[in-house]
Amino acid sequence: MRRLNRYVGRAIIGSVATVLLVLVALDGISALVDEMSDRKDAYTGLEVLIYVGLTLPARLYEQIPFAVLVGCLWGLGSLAGASELVVMRAAGVSVARVSWMVLKPVLWFMALGLALGEYVIPYTDQIAESRRALAQGEDRALQSRRGLWSREGDEYMHFNAVLPNGVLFGVTRYGFDERRQLVFSSFTKRATYQGGGVWLEEQGQVTDLSGAEITTSTFTTRRWRTGISPALLNILVLPPEALSIRRLYSYATYLGQQGLGSDEYWLAFWQKLLQPLAAASLVLIAISFIFGPLREVTMGFRVFSGVVVGIVFRTSQDLLGPSSLVFGFSPLLAVLVPILICAAVGVVLLRRSL
Repeated sequence: MRRLNRYVGRAIIGSVATVLLVLVALDGISALVDEMSDRKDAYTGLEVLIYVGLTLPARLYEQIPFAVLVGCLWGLGSLAGASELVVMRAAGVSVARVSWMVLKPVLWFMALGLALGEYVIPYTDQIAESRRALAQGEDRALQSRRGLWSREGDEYMHFNAVLPNGVLFGVTRYGFDERRQLVFSSFTKRATYQGGGVWLEEQGQVTDLSGAEITTSTFTTRRWRTGISPALLNILVLPPEALSIRRLYSYATYLGQQGLGSDEYWLAFWQKLLQPLAAASLVLIAISFIFGPLREVTMGFRVFSGVVVGIVFRTSQDLLGPSSLVFGFSPLLAVLVPILICAAVGVVLLRRSL
């Protein structure tokens, strides 16, 4: 039985890995073509390649459920085409046993996805966006199309680029008094976190509007004390889907405690947390197809069927997710419904094939 487990496992791993490689390659080439149109200043072809390379972990993470579905259809279809599944069943191996043989290697891809989402993607995505902003010459006040706004008391701030190691580029600050009148503005090319809520600003210019006359001065370095920390900026600068599960949970909880809208972060949290369950439901669909309606069709039709099911599954998630934010129903329900429907369809088809 161990030899049979290894044989089925190699077939599934090889098929899923091949499909995953093809999908990520196509996605990367498409992104490369799109980014080439944005080249300017120091954002050269090499920088475009680096940017796309840094975003590959996120692209791989997004394609895992789809690759698992198509890869399992391909791998199991090959076994069925060679009548190996018939031999297994004749030898007394149950459908449940075969399903477990297929699911075990898929667990490695689920673990890979969790590892990427927790420890790799939040770092590489932030590096990629910051490098692109700096390479495109976005080191002037309010020049970044992907910058970040923040507020602390009566002060509003904009950061062109945020690096994960506590370095800011293009820091613009506006200070207001109790009458909402602008009293100062400043721009700093670079700010580095020193610890204890202190940042060191370098090469800046300050405009004072509090007096009768407007005065402008420059400085080489100065200390800036604020409650904004690198950890907070690392959360704010990235879209919810690029954050880790831990950060999504903590920040969504914090927003809820402050009475602020947190549904977008809860939606991303449940999507990431339940991604292994989504992949498992798609594996169940693939197994039920091979033992059921797709048992005797061509390999091309099996792959086509997997692509159609994957597109329908992803489209339903893409529709229900934003709908939960608009109509106010639970983000958990929006993520869970497509998964439960896939699992139910897989179970029904498997029961009919027995």
